[in-house]
Amino acid sequence: MEAKKINLTLQIWRQKNSKSVGSFVEYKVQVSPDASFLEMLDEINNELEAKDQEAIHFESDCREGICGTCGLVINGRPHGPLQKIATCQLHMRNFKDGETIWVEPFRAKAFPVIKDLMVDRSAFDKILQAGGYISVNTGGIPDANEIPIAKEKASLAMDAAACIGCGACVAACKNASAVLFVSAKVSQYALLPQGQPERYRRVERMVKVMDELGFGSCTNTYACEAECPKGISVANIARMNREYVMAKVKNPEVEV
Repeated sequence: MEAKKINLTLQIWRQKNSKSVGSFVEYKVQVSPDASFLEMLDEINNELEAKDQEAIHFESDCREGICGTCGLVINGRPHGPLQKIATCQLHMRNFKDGETIWVEPFRAKAFPVIKDLMVDRSAFDKILQAGGYISVNTGGIPDANEIPIAKEKASLAMDAAACIGCGACVAACKNASAVLFVSAKVSQYALLPQGQPERYRRVERMVKVMDELGFGSCTNTYACEAECPKGISVANIARMNREYVMAKVKNPEVEV
């Protein structure tokens, strides 16, 4: 037996492009509580297209909480009211019948709006590119188990590598800081032997590009960790700061 549908009022941000002025547009919907948030947006778009009206633009890909493209601010919170999930994992049963839901894009200078709920997150790609590569003289093809790595360090590196680069940390931060994202990417390599040759150049270059792209500074409010769908720890920020100080000692070209 199909679950009873719930009635919702959606206030969705519509904006033609980054240079235009956007505004909230109201939509009345009936939706199954078992539908995901993105499925609900799909249903609205089907109705809009049936009326020859322009669909609401938003991003998604895997819809499994892995790719990080689906980020929306829902009722003032990146990815919505639940912790440690991406927008695509949010279901309509978490909202009450008759509720009004406000939906808008991530807000940050470094994330300009492309259209409606879509933002340009290519700034993250530029930071990763600045980090470069890892160079290890492997010889042949060694077995992974032949590289000794302490269990604690391996676990910390894997925890940091869980970051999906969605940008929720930036959207949650009052300064639009990308420090949690950058620190996770710095940590996952700094903790492992494969990342040692470029260790200090990597952190210096990534921090430099982060600042150049217009991200704000970190003031340790922990909002980033609270809204991160993968629960990335702010302990990575402390590690990145230590790496950066050591880079100044090891590499005189680093400026602080």
